[in-house]
Amino acid sequence: MVEFPFTTKAILVEQPLYTFFAAVIPADTLLTVAFSDAMQAKMKPDGIGYTVEATQRVVQSKRLEQIARYIDREDAAFPNAVILAANFRQDGMIEDDENPASDEELNGAKEAPDKSVEATSANAPVAAPVSRRWIVTEDGCGGYDLTIPTAAQLAAVIDGQHRLFAFAEADRVERLQMNLLCSIFIDLPKPYQAQLFATINSTQKPVDKSLTYELFGYNIDEEQPEYWSPDKLSVFLSRKLGTDPASPLRGRIIIAPKKDKALEQLVAAQDWRVSTAVVVEGIMKLFSSNPKRDTQLMLTPSRNTRSVLIEGPRDRSPLRAPYIETNDNLIYTLVFNYLVACEEVFWSRAGEKSFIMRTVGVQALFDLLRRVFAPVALEKRVLKKEFFAEHLSRAAHIDFSGDAFKNASGSGRSFIRRTLEEAIGPIL
Repeated sequence: MVEFPFTTKAILVEQPLYTFFAAVIPADTLLTVAFSDAMQAKMKPDGIGYTVEATQRVVQSKRLEQIARYIDREDAAFPNAVILAANFRQDGMIEDDENPASDEELNGAKEAPDKSVEATSANAPVAAPVSRRWIVTEDGCGGYDLTIPTAAQLAAVIDGQHRLFAFAEADRVERLQMNLLCSIFIDLPKPYQAQLFATINSTQKPVDKSLTYELFGYNIDEEQPEYWSPDKLSVFLSRKLGTDPASPLRGRIIIAPKKDKALEQLVAAQDWRVSTAVVVEGIMKLFSSNPKRDTQLMLTPSRNTRSVLIEGPRDRSPLRAPYIETNDNLIYTLVFNYLVACEEVFWSRAGEKSFIMRTVGVQALFDLLRRVFAPVALEKRVLKKEFFAEHLSRAAHIDFSGDAFKNASGSGRSFIRRTLEEAIGPIL
């Protein structure tokens, strides 16, 4: 039976193109926590074995059967790594700790905890929310520990999906305990997953471009902006923020792909940095609450422009209309001026231990933009830096290096956001 949290040793692998972690994970654990755009596995009701379900397209059942028969052999071996994007949700978003783990996810394949009156009485202590994010920590001996805290499916399979899901078809149940080599990328946005998949397959053997397009919603060729899905636009704008000479995030966004020397020097010269995923997610949530759904609509039954989303499900994201209208300049101007105001009011004055410059702080500022500033700015048609700075300055007195903010998790992010909202008050 699969139990969580699951911890295994990991090795940091730094290569010219990417940095990732190599680790060994049993097949049954992977089947529990991994998914692909085509397949996902579910444990059988009796707790023995798995079934494979198709999602986006027809599964190559014959290929699964062939690999399953090989798994049943005495000489079965899989030296090649299964490539995973950890902390990536099936709705197309990076897991950001705003969703606490459920009892089922915490316990995995084990029985759910006792939910009797005694266990949930008023006198019983209330457990703190458990993060669902995969984490990597140094072990003090030159290596790392990878921890998968829950059974939540937060590992997108970039490469090796048929190899992995064939284990659910194997007759020898004990094969589910087989260890599989994994290359694990933390917080890798979807466009970078597509790039990695295309790079792997194009450098090893010829790959049909349409396959990449079908699997990830991206083609290798350049597209016109009106065809850009939410995450593709978000990556484009994040790259622009990371290199624009006037941007407060210039050189402060840790970029996953290979960097040239000038870009490496630019990043190294900054006093604080955040990951690409933080900025991509922050921008994307301004105009899409479900980027995977939007991408599917834009690709069904054939490739369509963003205008097709007008007839799609209602989305209350504040910058939804500018996105559909391909008014990317408005989106960038709003985000850019807001971040300039953040630099002026917070970042330029913060001490090196301030959490307003950490991941949770930057996430909280993007949350504030989405929840408070963007709707009003769009309604009033005011995008100037002075508008944002005037209201943000009401919170300029807060010391984000204080003990109250030393919680580098989802709850810390929410606490920072609420503190900002209370200090700023209503925007009229």
